Amino acid sequence: MNAATTGLVAGMALGFAGYFGGFWAFLLVLVLGAVGLTIGLAVQGDLDLRSRGRR
Repeated sequence: MNAATTGLVAGMALGFAGYFGGFWAFLLVLVLGAVGLTIGLAVQGDLDLRSRGRR
């Protein structure tokens, strides 16, 4: 999946969560999506979390 498709899917998921679940469901989906993105980028090798801890 390219970045545009991933962004579209994430936006639709946030929209559905906001519409059907309200504000707190929107925030929960947003936070869990950010956590999943961070973990995915770290596993893929595009994000080096070890350099963040050495400051």
